[in-house]
Amino acid sequence: MGNTALITGASGGIGYELAKIHAMNGGDLVLVARAIDKLEEIRADLETKYKVRVFVIQKDLSLHGSAYDIYNKVNDLGLEIDFLINNAGFGDFRHFAESDWPKQEKMINLNITTLTHLTRLYLPDMISRKKGRILNVASVASFCPGPTMSVYFASKAYVLSFSEALAQELKGTGISVTALCPGPTESNFHTVAVDGRKPKERKMPAALDVALYGYKAMVRGKVVAIPGADNRFLVALIRFLPRSFAAAAVRKVQESKHL
Repeated sequence: MGNTALITGASGGIGYELAKIHAMNGGDLVLVARAIDKLEEIRADLETKYKVRVFVIQKDLSLHGSAYDIYNKVNDLGLEIDFLINNAGFGDFRHFAESDWPKQEKMINLNITTLTHLTRLYLPDMISRKKGRILNVASVASFCPGPTMSVYFASKAYVLSFSEALAQELKGTGISVTALCPGPTESNFHTVAVDGRKPKERKMPAALDVALYGYKAMVRGKVVAIPGADNRFLVALIRFLPRSFAAAAVRKVQESKHL
C-alpha cells in the first residue's frame, strides 16, 4: 500500500498531530488549512525531522467548490492519496434562533459538504487500486442532540452515520472507513466555538493522545473509534437514555460551561 495522506485542518490540534504521526511512520503528506504560514512552518519541520515529502495547500474548506480545488491541485502534483483524513471542522455555541446564519452555513459546508465531497472524489481512485484508508473526525456529539450547539451536533451525527454506511458498503474492497469520535480535546476548537472566549472546562486530553488513538484505529480498519474510557461509558449510557432526557442533559452541561 502507498503511504501518502491528505489531512484537512492540519495547522493545529488533532490534524497537526495526525500529520506528525504519519510522518513518523515514513508517510508523505498533503496538508490543507487556511493558515499558510503555519503550514509552511509545519512542512519545514516535518521534512527536516522525518525526511518525508510534505505538500501544503492553502484553502478555506467552508467555501463551495473547495473539494474540487484540492482534488485538482493534488492531481497536478502527480500524487495518489492512500489515506484521506477529513479532520477540519468547527462549532458554534448559542441558541439557534440567535445564531449567525453565515457562520452556520460555513459550518455545514465544512463539517458535512466538503468532507462528503472529498470522500466522493477520492473513493473511486481507492476502489480502482483496491486499497485505501479514510478517517473522518466526528465526535461524542455524534450520538445525541446538542441544544446550544444544534448544528454542530447534527453535523457530527451526519459524519458518524455517513462513515458507518460507507464502511458497510466497502466491505471486501480493501478500503476501510473510520469515524473518530473524541470528547473535548485540547485545541483551539472551543475558543472558535465561543467567539474567542475560553469556556469553563475540565482538564481535557491532549490532541496527540486522541490523534494516536484515531490513527491506530484507522490503520486497523476499526469503524467507530471512541478514545477514552469515560467517553465510551458516556456513549454507552446515551444509547439507553430517552433522547429527550439526553438533549436536556446536554443543554444543562453546555450552559454550565459557557454561561
